[in-house]
Amino acid sequence: MNMIESIESAGAAWINQPRISCLAEGRLQLTTEPHTDFWEQTYYGFRRHTGHAFGYSIDGDFTLQVKVQADFRHLYDQAGIFLKYDDQNWVKAGIEFNDSQPAIGCVVTRTLSDWSTGIFPGTPEIFWMRATLHNQSLRIQYSADGLTWPLLRLCHWPGTERRFVGVMACTPEREGLEVEFSEFSIRSPLGRALHDLT
Repeated sequence: MNMIESIESAGAAWINQPRISCLAEGRLQLTTEPHTDFWEQTYYGFRRHTGHAFGYSIDGDFTLQVKVQADFRHLYDQAGIFLKYDDQNWVKAGIEFNDSQPAIGCVVTRTLSDWSTGIFPGTPEIFWMRATLHNQSLRIQYSADGLTWPLLRLCHWPGTERRFVGVMACTPEREGLEVEFSEFSIRSPLGRALHDLT
């Protein structure tokens, strides 16, 4: 696997590129379109693959890390990381506005979506996300300060096929969320113990 040290590296691709986006000086800035989302059926019954995502096709194991900035104010405003094998097998994780506050959460989809969510212990306008795939185990972590990395989710993620690895932003109930991604990298997987917070 080739290391990617900047979100501006060659070979990136969009899923549902928004009308407004800017990629410069190691940062991706975008403004969401209306009714954008990634979801597969559970509870709501609908299928949506209209969210904005930007990333790279990666073989093998990796660690993805990125800083995210946005002002989450409306129901289901969301931004974070996105990992995709196909339209029915994907993972998104980050901040999402629900229960009247921005919360940290993760959706794992294998044909049907699940959703876990909880209170974010920091300032949700600025946060970091990390995903490490190693030996078919996917470890999702988040950080409020870029230094301490609690575990958000651990799940099985099979196979070694090429997969999309990157960032996402969605606004299912509106448009106009401005999001900035920076400090982006994809590298060899971190070889740390599961509950190592660094």
